[in-house]
Amino acid sequence: MGATGRHRRYQPSRINRASLTVTAGGAGMALPLIGAGTTHAASVDVWEKVAACESTNNWKINTGNGYYGGLQFTQSTWEAYGGRHYAPRADLASKDQQIAIAEKVLKGQGPRAWPACSARAGLTRGDDAPDVAPARGLQTHSERKTAPRKATPTTVPTHREGYTVARGDSLSKIADSEDVVGGWQRLYAQNRTVIGSDPDLIFPGQKLVLRVEVPGKQKPTAQPKRQAPEQHAPQKPKPQAPKPKAQPKQQAPKPKAQPKQQAPKPKAQPKQQAPKQAHATKPAHRSGFSAPVEASVGTPYGKPGSAWASGYHTGVDFPVPTGTSVKAVASGRVVSAGWGGAYGYQVVIRHADGRYSQYAHLSALNVRSGQQVSSGQRIARSGSTGNTSGPHLHFEVRTGPGYGSDIDPLAYLRSGGVSV
Repeated sequence: MGATGRHRRYQPSRINRASLTVTAGGAGMALPLIGAGTTHAASVDVWEKVAACESTNNWKINTGNGYYGGLQFTQSTWEAYGGRHYAPRADLASKDQQIAIAEKVLKGQGPRAWPACSARAGLTRGDDAPDVAPARGLQTHSERKTAPRKATPTTVPTHREGYTVARGDSLSKIADSEDVVGGWQRLYAQNRTVIGSDPDLIFPGQKLVLRVEVPGKQKPTAQPKRQAPEQHAPQKPKPQAPKPKAQPKQQAPKPKAQPKQQAPKPKAQPKQQAPKQAHATKPAHRSGFSAPVEASVGTPYGKPGSAWASGYHTGVDFPVPTGTSVKAVASGRVVSAGWGGAYGYQVVIRHADGRYSQYAHLSALNVRSGQQVSSGQRIARSGSTGNTSGPHLHFEVRTGPGYGSDIDPLAYLRSGGVSV
């Protein structure tokens, strides 16, 4: 069924990436022979279809796996075909600039530079030239970061400056790239009114404020912390309140009615209400399991078929649209976050019980290798990268980090209290 989607057998010789063979000296390139008189162009619409297949139309994507931009150029390809005239890397260039370089790659290598996605997008050499006008030397956001900052009416050193959220951004990524003191937590606190209650949910076009600490203002911030104990110190005499209660006890033998009137005072029972029990249940909820996505099951675990390298489906598929939030099913440490061949972009997490969970065919990643995550935390967004027939989440549970150690993922979720 097309809606469920499934990954197909991985063939290393057919990865969907724009590649180029360059000799060690950089002077020679392995290119196919091209007949004279052949046109080499494709329309913008066709290039957008290629990008939709390669990167779900994310022209600024950079997951750190060596492939950049909407058309997934390698750095050697980008440089060999003149991409550095526009930007240091493809993901730092505009859409028009990437298409301009892609036209050169198409002329040099033909559609085989994108073996899987060219066929899907209908990419050929004989189309009309794209209507693009790439501006040379357009300064990118990352380049502005390395350039010396000058004081202007809108950019004041050691005070504040603005940042516009781009597609693929996260608060941690922005905080790292802009050297925000205090990390993403400080950035979120400063922009909570813009972002809302969920720090993981930001949208392209949002205007954020970046603050740079002023050295002279760091000292006053430490004073309130020193005063805090002094403010709480006067509250310590409050335990003396029980002493006056000793006097009513001495008077109690005379008017015995007074102890009866004091009986309503010991309202210790309300203190034993559900709030304490609620606090006790919170750790259990945090350590429990969560569903990876809110969706019904598509292709089940163990389904036999020649479409899979092992002869059967090693995970379970959840048919969801591209961009659906994908959550960690349990707390643990990310051991892998990047390109996974036939699985496309994937995340693998090791949990405290020694099991590993895998989330595949993703369109965007929100975590990095080595990062600690909690149950229910968003780690990525679903997509259709790698070998698939449609958008969905492929979810596996393994006894080891690699392929071939799979166990029933639904049984694992149900053991943690998740009803699937």
